[in-house]
Amino acid sequence: MIWIIGGTSEARKLIERLGDFNNYILTIATEDGKEFFDTDNLFIGRLSKDEMISFAKDNNIDMIIDLSHPYAKIVSENARFVSEELDIEYVRYVRKIAVQDRDNIYLNSYEEAFDFLSNVKGTVFFTTGSKNIKDFEKVRGDNRFIYRVLPALESIELCKKSDVHMRDIVAILGPFSKEFNKAMLSAYNPDYCVMKDSGHAGGTVEKIQACKELGVKPIIIGRDEEEGITDLETIEKIIRSK
Repeated sequence: MIWIIGGTSEARKLIERLGDFNNYILTIATEDGKEFFDTDNLFIGRLSKDEMISFAKDNNIDMIIDLSHPYAKIVSENARFVSEELDIEYVRYVRKIAVQDRDNIYLNSYEEAFDFLSNVKGTVFFTTGSKNIKDFEKVRGDNRFIYRVLPALESIELCKKSDVHMRDIVAILGPFSKEFNKAMLSAYNPDYCVMKDSGHAGGTVEKIQACKELGVKPIIIGRDEEEGITDLETIEKIIRSK
């Protein structure tokens, strides 16, 4: 049995490509994600390292295909651990880094972002999701922080737990074109826009283009290059040859 770890739009595309191929189990973190997948071979829920080991054993997993988000480091680290611990083949799908130049404000980690944002003045528009809102709010001070998050109950709840005002929540599903990003940024007129380098599939380039045309300063939380496979066709061939 093949275990496909979801978490990106590429996971949906892969399931569509597989069609009638049925020898897999797809795992995703939340209930909201299931609407993107037309498959009955679905397990919903976050798994710890120990739970991932039990899951692999219980389902006789002999290959792991990791399509988790490039910033979900702990998921990939745990998946690699499981593969080594149980001698299971591991295949990583990798989104290429989209930001090659460093003309923007480029930070190497969330910790660097917290430090940087604690010293800015003005309005900051975040496109980094809901996971780190609590930490961003700790350094907000008198600034206005606006959060673009998924239109999912979990995302809204995380905003409310951090006492984010409704006027500072933009709940919408991306990625977006440059023009859509421009319209959204124009509506809020931020001084800075914080983003991850989620690759071309995550709309990073379009965000940066929109920022530059409007005079908004892009703040990019970077990531390290990963080793892995960068095209779905190869991933599909590996799965079908199993």
